[in-house]
Amino acid sequence: MFIRIFQILFLISAIAGMLPEEQSKLRLQVIDMFKHGFGSYMKYAYPADELMPLSCKGRYRGSETSRGDIDDALGNFSLTLVDSLDTLAVLGMFDEFEQALRQVIQHVSFDRDVIVSVFETNIRMIGGLLGGHISAKYINSHHPLRLSWYRDELLVLAHDLGIRLLPAFNTTSGLPLPRVNLRYGIDLTLSKSDRERFTCTACAGTLILEWATLSRLTGNYLFQQYADRAMSYLWERRHRQSNLMGTILNVHSGDWIVREAGIGAGIDSYYEYLFKAYVLLGEKNTDYLSRFQEHYSSIMSYVQQGVAMVNVHMHQPYRLAKNHMDALLAFWPGLQVMTGDIKPAIELHEMLYQVVKKHKFLPEAFTTDYRIHWNSHPLRPEFVESTYFLYKATGDPHYLEVGRTILNNLEQHARVPCGYAAISDVSTGQQEDRMDSFVLAETFKYLYLLFDPSPHRYIDVDQFIFSTEAHLIPIDLSLFNINATLQKEFDQKTLLSARLYEQKNLSLTEPLNEKRAKYNQCPAMDDQLNSHQYKEQLRRNIRGDQDMTETITTTSAIELEKPPRNETHRRLIASEFSAANPEHVTQLSQMGIQIQTMTDGRIQLIHNSANAASREDAENGLLFIQEMMDMMKNITESNQSPLESTYHMPLTVIPLTNISEPKLLSFTVSSAQFGKQLYGKSGIFAQLYVAQPFSACSHLFSSYYLYSRIGIVRRGDCMFIEKARRLESIHAVGGIVIDHNTSLKSSTNGIFSMTGDGNNNVHIPVVLMFKDEAFHLLHLLTKYPNLIVFMGEEKLLKESFYEQIEVLESLVEPYDQTNDPWIYGQIKWFEKKKLCPMIPKKLKEFELKILQREKYQDTETIEKPSVIQFERFIETDDNKSVDEITSQLFASLNLTAANSGGQLNNIDAYRSALDKIVRAAIVSANQSLSANNTAVPSQQVEIPVIIKQQEEEEQQQQQQETLTTTRSATTDAREYTEKRSETEDKHMK
Repeated sequence: MFIRIFQILFLISAIAGMLPEEQSKLRLQVIDMFKHGFGSYMKYAYPADELMPLSCKGRYRGSETSRGDIDDALGNFSLTLVDSLDTLAVLGMFDEFEQALRQVIQHVSFDRDVIVSVFETNIRMIGGLLGGHISAKYINSHHPLRLSWYRDELLVLAHDLGIRLLPAFNTTSGLPLPRVNLRYGIDLTLSKSDRERFTCTACAGTLILEWATLSRLTGNYLFQQYADRAMSYLWERRHRQSNLMGTILNVHSGDWIVREAGIGAGIDSYYEYLFKAYVLLGEKNTDYLSRFQEHYSSIMSYVQQGVAMVNVHMHQPYRLAKNHMDALLAFWPGLQVMTGDIKPAIELHEMLYQVVKKHKFLPEAFTTDYRIHWNSHPLRPEFVESTYFLYKATGDPHYLEVGRTILNNLEQHARVPCGYAAISDVSTGQQEDRMDSFVLAETFKYLYLLFDPSPHRYIDVDQFIFSTEAHLIPIDLSLFNINATLQKEFDQKTLLSARLYEQKNLSLTEPLNEKRAKYNQCPAMDDQLNSHQYKEQLRRNIRGDQDMTETITTTSAIELEKPPRNETHRRLIASEFSAANPEHVTQLSQMGIQIQTMTDGRIQLIHNSANAASREDAENGLLFIQEMMDMMKNITESNQSPLESTYHMPLTVIPLTNISEPKLLSFTVSSAQFGKQLYGKSGIFAQLYVAQPFSACSHLFSSYYLYSRIGIVRRGDCMFIEKARRLESIHAVGGIVIDHNTSLKSSTNGIFSMTGDGNNNVHIPVVLMFKDEAFHLLHLLTKYPNLIVFMGEEKLLKESFYEQIEVLESLVEPYDQTNDPWIYGQIKWFEKKKLCPMIPKKLKEFELKILQREKYQDTETIEKPSVIQFERFIETDDNKSVDEITSQLFASLNLTAANSGGQLNNIDAYRSALDKIVRAAIVSANQSLSANNTAVPSQQVEIPVIIKQQEEEEQQQQQQETLTTTRSATTDAREYTEKRSETEDKHMK
């Protein structure tokens, strides 16, 4: 009885919430914490940009060991002081605020020869100056005796800094360059370098709040115009079917460099500013809300998996790009609250809170089952921000308890005598000599507001929206007018800046969509959300050790049209199934099929229609079980193992060549017993690039070149699966291993398969290509550096083409479209997809060739391939075979050992010839990519070709070697590290 009474009392206490006295005590504790951090900065670091709390000194740009891109936020302009101005005002520290204002006015200047980040300088410095200016005007209007001396000096500084950032917009796309020199602007030569021509989506799309405010306060229209132009260009770069965005793109061409779509690092504040721009500027003037709605619908359809928010590929949104999340996505529940979608905000926030409770802080990256992926924590504010907005919207005392947890962890693990130190390892509590300016600008501001009951006592924050750096942006800018004299000065500066920058920028603003928003995005509370018990039930569903991608969530409160998830998602068939593939296991679970492992190691499939996700899934489950039974029956009758029946089936690589090539060629290739299997399903389309080093047995260079391409590597030096892992690690979509065994040909030998090492953790397809086909493919690559190939089952080429048109459109002239209406294949498919009838011409040519090929069976298998011209050594002769030409080449090179009956029987000669054509392919590809500004500049390629091998060893190698062996018996005359299996070691002995 006592226990029951205690439980009831505890429940009543939890529901009743925190006592006002306790909440007030926590508010005062936050003020004390802020004073400790800000006071330490002023005592030990000012006028430096940041405080080093363990060293008790300031961090100036260039005074300490470089931290890379992190230091681009520093400009020797008292960053932390400027970033903290409106926090002083919000906390009611008016004396300290006035003193800080005077110090900024007297000592901060931007006429400095320093290169800074446009993104960081905007959100921290321009945002901080505007927040300080707005706070000063607000305090003076409510307390006339305070700040009567202030004459808009911070606004003048913000305008000056904005003018110094304008040269970054001198690009053909209208996207800003990532960095700019505050005194000299941009170096046009430097702006073409790798470091300067790539920017993140958030970096280019997080300007509109500060720059629109700056334009409206000063009258200089250029700021809002340029920021709006960048946002419009980004919107045009979205994927038209998925409505998702990548994270890194080329500021000159608009090409996507990293096509991962998510809501975290690299893209987070782009979505935030789309919605907040609508709030600030109004739907009558912009199309920001409708853009946000399109993105939001896609994010909740593709990026949200269970309660987790994971990265997917923007062109293939059902394909997972990462299995971990980063801490920056913690802002999302707060943004959802502002849009009125409370339920998923509660659930995602609870998932993040479980991570915090497990590790004390939110690691920079963590897996969907709460494990640490990247263990640092720089005292970020995003989780506190979402906690504040959820409490503000729901009044649920649970969020006050979350705030108490955050506050206690900061005090216990981050507080040091000279401020608050970042955590370098959340698992050990090790600290880092770093206190970023956002700790004072955001983290403590949101903590204070969480415990400060509304209406807030010093500044009514409900009259403002917060920038991504938590600076105050007034919703009604008309309340903050400037005097006529200053307005005239700004008008003159506007004319000067317009003459300088208006004509230089070549960007064109796309006309905005006339469609207007129809949804009310104010937070909308339904009756259930008025109950704290109901919200606790939502949170209880999230708690536990289960993988968050598998957690069932509630329906979003915002009823937006979502793309159908299964429109192009093919049902898993029995011949594809692998128990080691997590995606297959998940699909079986949706079909109501449970997998059980028996004592003898076999697996058992149990189907229960009641456990299926839908009736359609249940029917698919029955079909799958029937297919599996039929397949096992056939295997039993033929005494053939499932692996043998699958892995020994031939695949093809088909180059989609230019229309001048008379026929589509088909190269037969061998498969691998690891990685993604392409039998019975759509193949892949991608461009090619030769990996460097060619063996792919060490760190690969030029990773940008291989991103989303098929990497070409040579056999030898390490296991096949090691090559595949290295290709996958840099986001290649597949691999072609070129064989160096001169005795093997696809036309005279059976189809073999490459073995792995027993650990199948590769998810890309890899095939092996024999020497004749390899020579011909590399020759095509020298002629067509942007060559696209199909890898898969030959009979599925046409089907794969129509299913993956959006992928092909991204590869073939994505920005050079024709106005001729063109419908691929069946009109029903076209209408179903609702594609724009403006299709690249090359796709028309490809389709015609594919249809022609199907009709006339016009495929040429390479036995006697066309002539390959080897640099300047020989002249082409249409009547000669490759073997004859290579013999002539070897003779001209004085390689007498190579000339043996017109055959490539000597490995030295073969390797030498292969080296030359590989070099030609790399040079051709690099020149093409450099010319198009789509990748990093070409590097010098070193491919050793000096081979040491005796004829006797070669003969023994040809007798003993099989294609399933995981290493070549030939040895390069260079040092390399190789993992050998016990079988191989015995073989070598």
